[in-house]
Order: sequence, then structure tokens, then C-alpha cells
Amino acid sequence: MAICRFIFFDVGNTLLFPNRARLLAPLPEDRHPTLEAWQALERRTKHEFDHGLMEGKVDRNFWWTFHTYLLQELNALDDGMRKTLVENTQKSANWDQILPGTREALERLRKQYAIAVISNSDGRIDAVLRRCGIVDCFQSITDSGNIGYEKPHPAIFEAALREMKANAADSLYVGDVYSVDYMGARQAGMQAVLFDVAGAYRERGVPRVESLVHLEDWLQK
Repeated sequence: MAICRFIFFDVGNTLLFPNRARLLAPLPEDRHPTLEAWQALERRTKHEFDHGLMEGKVDRNFWWTFHTYLLQELNALDDGMRKTLVENTQKSANWDQILPGTREALERLRKQYAIAVISNSDGRIDAVLRRCGIVDCFQSITDSGNIGYEKPHPAIFEAALREMKANAADSLYVGDVYSVDYMGARQAGMQAVLFDVAGAYRERGVPRVESLVHLEDWLQK
């Protein structure tokens, strides 16, 4: 890896994780998938979504596909329920689960790097980061809901780089979806590593980590 001075983080499935109980509240509680089942659906969706996006054939968003699979597995596919679940998932307020040690890891990282956020969100991701107690760790927060472009469009990465006065070649992006985060950052000239908690990309042969501590170790190498 080239010298890195700036680290930009995705939020969803990287710094913060879904509040699954709140997100799935429209479904009976006894039908909520376990974390293991949720992550299996995530892996399946990422593989299909990546393939479609790279081939230019994606006509639905990631969470539409995810919740289609979820409801199919429950034998409860319904357009209205799927629409509600997708809307719940796209509300930044429902992404407020933070893993133990997150702030401590960010504190260590920001002693060595300038760190910032680039997120596809609804214009309010800063409020969620504040509620979770980590907003002050970042020098800038670039939210697609305010910028008008979503990853993997280069404009959102370029806006974040300008805000930080960072060169793309000196910058690393950390996110969880290959076609959106990894390829989006690479096409913007940045370095990239996948944050792969669900293990969707263990066989892909690209840089990946499964925790912030793992990221710290990877950066030292």
C-alpha cells in the first residue's frame, strides 16, 4: 500500500450497524432473523448486487434485493411490507448500533491520520454519529443526502477530498460493499480496503478487514 495520510470511512456496516429490532418492527418478533441469518442474506445480496452493478444491470437498490430475499425466506413476500422495510433501512436513525471499542480505535487512528466520513445517507448521518458519541472524531462528514451524488459516483469522493484538502493517492477509503465502496474509491484514485464483518469477500482476493483493530494491524503492515 502507498503512503496513507487520510482515512475516509463509510458508516453503515462499517462504523455503525442496523438496529435490527427497530428496522424489522413491522414483522412479528418471532420472525426476525438471527444475526447469522441476517449476515447470510447480506452476503448473498452483496454478491448479486456487485455483479449487477459492475455489469450495468442494477435496476433496484441494495436493500430492495435484501428484503426481497428476507421475505421470500419467511414465505411472506409482500410489496407493501418490502417497501416499509426498505424505507426503515434507509433511515439513518435506524443505524445506531456501535461495536464496543469503536471510539477507542478511532481515537488511536486519528493520532496518526486525518479521518473523515463519506456515507450514502439521508442528509442526517451526522446526527446519528453524534448520538453514538463519535461525531467529534472526524474532521469532515460527506453525506450523499446533502451532496446530491451517491457512491460509487466519483463526485461524492471528490467532494470529500476537497473538504479535507486531501490528495486521492494519499487517501484510503474503508467501506463494506465491493462495487460501491471499494471500486468507487479506486475509480476516484483513492486506495481502498473492504470492511467485511459478514465475510462476503473472503474469497475475492482484495484487501479486507473484519474490525477496526484488524484495520489498525493492516495499516501497520
